[in-house]
Amino acid sequence: MTYRAPLKDMLFVMNELADLDAVSKLPGFEDATPETAQAVLDEAAKFNEQVVAPLNRIGDTDPSSWKDGVVTTTPGFKDAFRQFGEGGWQGVLHPQEFGGQGLPKLIATACNEMLNTANLSFALCPLLTDGAIEALLTAGSDAQKAAFLPKLISGEWTGTMNLTEPQAG
Repeated sequence: MTYRAPLKDMLFVMNELADLDAVSKLPGFEDATPETAQAVLDEAAKFNEQVVAPLNRIGDTDPSSWKDGVVTTTPGFKDAFRQFGEGGWQGVLHPQEFGGQGLPKLIATACNEMLNTANLSFALCPLLTDGAIEALLTAGSDAQKAAFLPKLISGEWTGTMNLTEPQAG
């Protein structure tokens, strides 16, 4: 199965309904012009259509596993995640001071939608990493932000979720 990002629809919503032009006039978002959104979404579509979506089926048939203390990822996921980090996709909406692109959530949401639609199994790692980044940005000390955010935003490290409910095992 192939995936094609609905770029025309996404850009219509951004420009005509969400008024991206007005968003680009807000302090800190001056670079978030319709032209920038088009370029970012075009590249996100290419990455998700050509790299992430083709791994969708194998994620179901050969999922990541843990055995004898060793995690084995789905074939292709490691390289795709390396490309994800190198492409700056984890940092689309995160602050430039920590290595992000500093674009508004409006643009990042379309990028995330492409990732989730192309391959939800793959998308869970960036999703959890975004949660860790947001937690640090909201409640982390300056030292914690300096230590963790650049590595999370670059894709060198990832976030995780740890359940603490007693019934969770």
